[in-house]
Amino acid sequence: MLEQINLTKKMEKSVYQEKMEVMEPQLAKLQRECKALGIPVILVFEGLGASGKGLQISKLIYPLDPRGFQVFAIKKATEEEEMHPFLWRFWTKTPEKGRMAIFDTSWYRKVSVDRFENKISREELLYAYQEINTFERTLTDDGTVLIKFFLHISQKEQKKRFDKLLDSKETAWRVSKEDLKRNKEYERYKAMNEEMLEKTESEYAPWTIIEAEDRRFATAKIYATVVEKLSEKVAAKREELSLAEEKKAVREEKTAWHPKEDKELDSTVLSKVDLSLAYTKEEYKEKLKKLQDRMEILHSELYRQRIPVVLGFEGWDAGGKGGAIKRLTEPMDPRGYLVSPTASPTPTEKSHHYLWRFWKAMPKDGHITIFDRTWYGRVMVERIEGFCTREEWQRAYREINDMEAHLAHSGAIVLKFWMQIDKDEQERRFKERMENPEKQWKITDEDWRNREKWDQYEEAVNEMIIKTSTSYAPWIIVEGNNKYYARIKVLESVVNAIEERLKK
Repeated sequence: MLEQINLTKKMEKSVYQEKMEVMEPQLAKLQRECKALGIPVILVFEGLGASGKGLQISKLIYPLDPRGFQVFAIKKATEEEEMHPFLWRFWTKTPEKGRMAIFDTSWYRKVSVDRFENKISREELLYAYQEINTFERTLTDDGTVLIKFFLHISQKEQKKRFDKLLDSKETAWRVSKEDLKRNKEYERYKAMNEEMLEKTESEYAPWTIIEAEDRRFATAKIYATVVEKLSEKVAAKREELSLAEEKKAVREEKTAWHPKEDKELDSTVLSKVDLSLAYTKEEYKEKLKKLQDRMEILHSELYRQRIPVVLGFEGWDAGGKGGAIKRLTEPMDPRGYLVSPTASPTPTEKSHHYLWRFWKAMPKDGHITIFDRTWYGRVMVERIEGFCTREEWQRAYREINDMEAHLAHSGAIVLKFWMQIDKDEQERRFKERMENPEKQWKITDEDWRNREKWDQYEEAVNEMIIKTSTSYAPWIIVEGNNKYYARIKVLESVVNAIEERLKK
């Protein structure tokens, strides 16, 4: 790809000024339109050292409203970032709808600079390409405009620019030993970037190669690309909105719940659960003490070996999530775990990709995050209540599997619990809560309304478990009619998973 680039391209000053006089106000207007239409934008600047990424970002943001964008200069990962999954520090920087994030180098550092410095194996490299592609697809599927630039210059030009920087005390600091090494081994580093471009070129996130030896030409090409891509997205979004009323009935048809007519053909998981399983109070107390004593030791070992744990709890209302989480965390050091209760998304959370708020809470190495309700709301409540389109919740299965695979590949133990009770037991617990002043806060009108949609939720849960239970992030169905049994099963499952990991 880079071999075919003509680096001799130049632009006369008069031509450049003429073009910029048109494109600068165009870009400013497009920023305002993206904000009004709620379009998130990510611009990625990659390229060879001294190719002018910083200069071109400065040129690009000149006509923009600084309140509407943020620039991230990505350097070597900090200690905190190293203790999280590879993509964590980028997920947390993704922009909300209507805003722009500009990356001066990005997630591609891992497959370029880190690779050159022999910090990752070939196997890790190939997996990183896969993770990057799924990350970019997840964002663009959700409406993000992702524009990727690679700024290219020759070895001779790069050396010339380095020498000029080194000649001045004010700029010499900008050239590192690593920069000079990459210039010396230019062909090897260029080949690595060639592979990076090829492995991550996609229809949804294509690369634009910038001939960067002539800075005016580079600036004009970057502007023209951004203006074109944003114009296309703005036009598409306007067309979508203009047809909204026409398509309202169709859209409601897509998002509304439609139970399958032939229930005999459904794949069911929940129907096989034996809800008669139970422990006596004495059995429960005996098992609970042994498991909690073991959990206390294992929690310390997780911290010592820097193994993160992600636990997700879903289930019927009054299914026993809170009780199970309480018994699980009782023996743990509170400095080493976080319970993250998931409520309806806030306005800020709604303005991001639905996975953003969960990525923010993911644990660092050696810590545990317990999610009381999870990202699976996308394929349950949002699906059933029509808070997202059919296309959105159907692709969520893939997005969720990709996220959990990334967590597991980064070293996390990932377990998901479905707390299963039957309809009669739920009604009994609801009434008990209503009659007990200390528990009335646990029951809401929404709980009763959700109960009326039991069959719809049951169908969604069956599909969810079948499509997202994997070897690296399994679903564990907890027989929950007997609370003692449910709490012990959760504890046993967590203890067994940690012990299995520690054997490796």
